[in-house]
Amino acid sequence: MEMKMAKGSEKRLSCRRLGRFLKEQRGRLYIMRRCVVMLLCWHD
Repeated sequence: MEMKMAKGSEKRLSCRRLGRFLKEQRGRLYIMRRCVVMLLCWHD
């Protein structure tokens, strides 16, 4: 019984983990882009 559930939940868990990873990467990319834009547009 436990083995059957483990397979299904494992698939869902990895999917969720992947989604979280992608979300994190998108957040990092957004922050990096903002920093680059600020550096390029910085006029003293």
